[in-house]
Amino acid sequence: MKILKRILVASIACIMISACATDTTGNADIKGKIKIDGSATVAPVTQAVVEEYSQQYRNVEVTLGVSGTGGGFKKFINGETDVQNASRKIKDSEITGAEKNGVEYAEIEVGKDAIVFAVSNENNWAKNLTTEQLVEIWKEDSPISLWSDLDSNWPNEKIKLYAPASDAGTYDYFHSAVMGKTTKMRSDYTASQDSNVLVTGVAGDKYSLGFFGYVYYVSFADKLQAVAINSVEPKVETINSGAYQPLSRGLYIYINMNRFKESKALQEFSRFYLENAEELTYELGYAALSKEEYIEEIDNLFKKQ
Repeated sequence: MKILKRILVASIACIMISACATDTTGNADIKGKIKIDGSATVAPVTQAVVEEYSQQYRNVEVTLGVSGTGGGFKKFINGETDVQNASRKIKDSEITGAEKNGVEYAEIEVGKDAIVFAVSNENNWAKNLTTEQLVEIWKEDSPISLWSDLDSNWPNEKIKLYAPASDAGTYDYFHSAVMGKTTKMRSDYTASQDSNVLVTGVAGDKYSLGFFGYVYYVSFADKLQAVAINSVEPKVETINSGAYQPLSRGLYIYINMNRFKESKALQEFSRFYLENAEELTYELGYAALSKEEYIEEIDNLFKKQ
């Protein structure tokens, strides 16, 4: 997973610079700017695509920000960005906002991911949790504060919780799929939009428990242990088969179709993304769609042009 570790720590500024280099590839006539923002979970795939795309389309300036799925959608539905990375589907309220602002869009699934609950390598007791236990741990005014509250044989030590910020797609998905939309979640945990912060925090605390995207766990699996949920371990096989439910999910990009129809640079970027998504998602540790599914998505996207 060296490619993923490199991408996770790479500077976004480097992408912008490489995208502006002198073109010698024969694509010099394709020029423009592409603004991307959104999910930290989808960002590694998109960043890999941007790096490859920028080598072939050097007169296109691509900027990639990471403000979380929710933060990214705020910009996207206002027409401020061309591509939105999302680790959940667009919400009804966001659809309404896009319609109000006249922003047309296309939803494209680029891969599959899962939410992983992880503990430190020093943790030798929490090998499995149930979804019912997750609800008990994370609900507002939870009676669970010590590991022994979950199992009397476990340490009488406070659980140090780590999770994405509340406007992150990973947080939203967990809230909806496991907790239920009407269940309020506790707030006494270390929150960050940066999954690297969560990984580092969990790895460094024997009594920690945190959750984040599967690909971050895979990249730092030497420092963490994944907790099985309902006795199912998070793996590409269980994600693809649907066995790792309810914590497996699709990963998406949203394309601003107003811009797509007028921008050759965005059209070529979208095509390039889907033509290379299968290989890049696999290399990065995500579960890829089939080649046929990516081809179908390209066809459907350009039919909307």
